[in-house]
Amino acid sequence: MIVMLAGGVGASKLILGFSRLLPPDQLTVIGNTGDDMEFFGLRICPDLDTVLYTLCGKVNPETGWGIRADSFRCLKALQELGGEGWFQLGDRDLATHIWRTSLLKQGHSLTQVTDLLCQAFKVNSKLLPMTDSFVPTYLMTDQGELHLQEYLVREGCRPVLKALRYSNIEQAQPAPGVADAILKAEAVLLCPSNPLISIGPILAVPGIKELLVQTQAPVVAVTPIVNQRALKGPTAKMLSELDYTVSSTAIAEMYKDFLDVFVLDERDGELQQEIEAFDLKVVTTNTVMTNTEGKIDLARRLLEML
Repeated sequence: MIVMLAGGVGASKLILGFSRLLPPDQLTVIGNTGDDMEFFGLRICPDLDTVLYTLCGKVNPETGWGIRADSFRCLKALQELGGEGWFQLGDRDLATHIWRTSLLKQGHSLTQVTDLLCQAFKVNSKLLPMTDSFVPTYLMTDQGELHLQEYLVREGCRPVLKALRYSNIEQAQPAPGVADAILKAEAVLLCPSNPLISIGPILAVPGIKELLVQTQAPVVAVTPIVNQRALKGPTAKMLSELDYTVSSTAIAEMYKDFLDVFVLDERDGELQQEIEAFDLKVVTTNTVMTNTEGKIDLARRLLEML
């Protein structure tokens, strides 16, 4: 079984590749819930839903998130009533959030709700939240404290980042099934997601880093940085503003305490020795996934390596 620690859009590319090569019961995704939020009273889980829609084949290929060919009539009506419309919720996507919120209010855990959604969307791979607790990520910026989605979507990543806060994370526990998945995995893969706001919250859940140290499976990370640029989103900007070097070396250093293998892009081969100095095995290959074939190809190369 391959276990993948994942954010949303960036991770879903590689998840799609693995899903095309592995039997469903051989793939488990542990998803970031640090970007969860409440909007119009609904519990929104952007990263979990992006993975869910990717695995069921319904994701919008133009954006990498949301549902393909969705409409936005409800959101438009809410705006006409005076509601905020900066967070794009499609009509069919809203059904997911309404159903999730209803089930949570009935007493189901987020793990149970996510499993029920997987069943409804006919997803047979396992999708687990990192924790059942509500642990939204907040960013301290030059414009004050912002929820992660406010920073990413409403403000378009423009504010200058000063610090991160994974709220309530100290009281969180790994969701049911997370420990078992990591300890029984044949390999654990950290997707090429933002290390601060996608992988970081997962690693901040008490006990998860320890599980990554304990597992007998190789723990592998795929770089989200190529030639000092992020493959997706504001990763480079955020790293720079928090005084990290924008390079794969900085990513490897963040993960070195539990990592076995670092997958470096072939364009950054000159960094191999720097990363090997962290006592890590370094594999160099093309990590850029521009189409479905590229996603499957990278997944295949990683499976061959594992």
